Amino acid sequence: LVVLAAAVFWLPGALRDHTLNIVPQVKRAEIGGALLRRIERVSGPACADPGGLAALALLSGRLDATTLAVLPQMTRDSLHLPGGVVVLDRGVIEDHEDPDVAAGYILHETVRLEASDPLADVLKVAGLRESFRLLTTGQLDAAALDAYAEYLMTQPAADADPADLLDRFERAKLRSTPYAYARDITGETTLALIEGDPMSGKLTEPLMSDGNWLRLQAICGS
Repeated sequence: LVVLAAAVFWLPGALRDHTLNIVPQVKRAEIGGALLRRIERVSGPACADPGGLAALALLSGRLDATTLAVLPQMTRDSLHLPGGVVVLDRGVIEDHEDPDVAAGYILHETVRLEASDPLADVLKVAGLRESFRLLTTGQLDAAALDAYAEYLMTQPAADADPADLLDRFERAKLRSTPYAYARDITGETTLALIEGDPMSGKLTEPLMSDGNWLRLQAICGS
């Protein structure tokens, strides 16, 4: 009974943790890319206007983000994938005049990336067999990736810790208020981000030039 209990309750978590400890960053990026391609089947291919991509790269550098992608029709405003991939819906960029809103979504996903390993989330949903497969072969089954991509697109976005998010806004020297009102126009559910805005009453440099912002807004074309 003790052995059976260990197998049922301890082994899955221990195997998953061991797998996470040895999977290199390059493999995580590969898994993130594979998941992104599956999401693109539903949302459409990642937006790739050359001028928009150049502006997106500037934004990535400004926010110390690793990999950014913009999809034309996601079911969520933003999400993150293994390998440090942050994905935005085009509406986050096109529907707002202030680039600080898009930056807020990126910072939100960055905080969530740092708080919880996204590969752990994949393995938790995929199950013990896929943890063992990844450990022994370095691969995940295509069906498991398909299932997780579908799961990810149907789950409501979890909120980042407001204190951690405000810290990221302060480090980036960006206002949190525009993002807060984009998330909730009444401000009721994002009050902490409004009242705690680290740049409130301070002069801040523009996140990017007007020209680059216009190019970024056109990343998905017409």
